[in-house]
Amino acid sequence: MKLVCTQSDLSTNLSLTSRAVPSRPTHPVLANVLLQADAENNQVSLTAFDLSLGIRTSFSAEVLHPGTIAIPAKLLNDITARLPEGEITLEDESATGDTLGGEGSIVTLTPKSGRYQVRAMGAEEFPELPVIENVQALHIPAGALIEGLRGSLFATSADETKQVLTGVHLTVQQDTLEFAATDGHRLAVVQTTNESPDTNTETQLEVTVPARALRELARMLAHNNSPDEPVALYFDQGQVVFEWQNQRLTSRTLEGQYPAYYQLIPRQFQRELILDRKQFLSALERISVFADQKNNVVKVSVDSEAQEITISCEAQDVGNGRELMPAQILGEDIDIAFNIKYLMEGLKELPSTEIKMQLNGNLTPVIFTPLGGLKMTYLAMPVQLRN
Repeated sequence: MKLVCTQSDLSTNLSLTSRAVPSRPTHPVLANVLLQADAENNQVSLTAFDLSLGIRTSFSAEVLHPGTIAIPAKLLNDITARLPEGEITLEDESATGDTLGGEGSIVTLTPKSGRYQVRAMGAEEFPELPVIENVQALHIPAGALIEGLRGSLFATSADETKQVLTGVHLTVQQDTLEFAATDGHRLAVVQTTNESPDTNTETQLEVTVPARALRELARMLAHNNSPDEPVALYFDQGQVVFEWQNQRLTSRTLEGQYPAYYQLIPRQFQRELILDRKQFLSALERISVFADQKNNVVKVSVDSEAQEITISCEAQDVGNGRELMPAQILGEDIDIAFNIKYLMEGLKELPSTEIKMQLNGNLTPVIFTPLGGLKMTYLAMPVQLRN
């Protein structure tokens, strides 16, 4: 096998695929990235697979001799990232008694200066990525996927004991895509338009995909130059596959019943506020200096007569801080407290200048929505105020 590619192409694609390489592989070959060189199409593909998450990326190269080989992912990534920009020749020589001693394959990287040799493994040991056959693909615009993931991934749980909450629940319908994520303390729901070419009006899919896999999907799509190009989605028996532009991500799905999250969102509200999102967020960022000192709790006091809110935080034996900001307020005064981290993370993802805050009591769910733009609902549970 012999190919010539650019340092940037090889390094960029290696950094994407390497994220599916397990840190503690159950089998030595899983610590490798599978490199396949296709002379007919002048394409090189890189594959990594930890038996749960699989990533395959492809890029153009001059393939002089085709071939397939498994190369240690971390070592190859570390070398390539440090090489100067320009062309790299990559050559595999299956040898006996080679320059590294012993038997096996040696991969030689030759940049414009220097020469690096890495011992490789045979491709036959590398596990195949799962293939979903006889299932019709659903097509989702890449831009809609990116938008939905940005507005939901942050709200997933990191608690592995609540496994179904460590993913995003994706619902695909003919006209809409819905992304939902909750960790039990907050809930993010994003609806985007599915301008899909699929004509089957009965098409519907509900699946919960691990956040780890979707973060990698978002990272890969960020390198996509065509946000309107559809991503093909295949789903069958605990496996989901996303494919576009010779790129592929496969992941196991999360088992278990996802919570009926719409039952958590109140239908009517006694109080409603319109706030400047950036101003609110900036005030919280300043106040958070005190919140971090003790228990991460911030108090929001609503004053309907003055049409303003007071954001305050008190850290015992340390100090306190308070900020005033204007708001359009309908309803009676109230004091309400939040975990400041949950409040700030949600506000950062609401994609509008102004936001609407709706609530009933000081211990019932509070809903934040953007005014205009993306259809997103962010629910945050208040915390009890201690006097």
